[in-house]
Amino acid sequence: MSKVPLKAAGAPPALAALILIDVITDYAFPGGARLRRAAPPALARIVALRRRLQAAEVPVIYANDNRGRWRSDVRELASRSVAAGAPAIAGLLPGRSDYVVLKPKQSGFYATPLAELLHHLGVRTVVLAGLAGDGCVLCTAIDAHLRGYRVIVPRDCVASISPARNRRALQILAESFGIDTRAGARITRRTLQATGGARAD
Repeated sequence: MSKVPLKAAGAPPALAALILIDVITDYAFPGGARLRRAAPPALARIVALRRRLQAAEVPVIYANDNRGRWRSDVRELASRSVAAGAPAIAGLLPGRSDYVVLKPKQSGFYATPLAELLHHLGVRTVVLAGLAGDGCVLCTAIDAHLRGYRVIVPRDCVASISPARNRRALQILAESFGIDTRAGARITRRTLQATGGARAD
């Protein structure tokens, strides 16, 4: 996890968090070239979603694959992504107020401190966006649902190596788990307040 200070003692709970899954990547894995071609529209919408939710005081958490590099950190991952010319990476790099969790497997919860961080922040609703919709986003969303979180996966803020695979993953989330897959533009402060997920003014 990054060294960004946690929520100050006595501060009101965040209630919602935006979790960005594997948006920092060099695409150097099987299927990566196809995912790289499919990702830019979703990544552009993620940048806009992040900006809007940060303005609503929603914390941003990066859950990023360590790609088997156990001595790695987010700075190294970002450097590799920038060097590889990853699309839209400039607008997706973590800021000083963001949190970073490195994960060894598909789910952001598996063998990471993500659950403890969400508990510390008082989060009840998680908005998940990133790559790939039918892999790490799917696994993290199901894991969050099983842990009792209100889960939103904006359908236009995730990408997979093919549109068909992305649609199938979103369909599973919506139909089998009742997960909200509204478009990213429809996720606002008011939306999160209505679902118990944002701090009131």
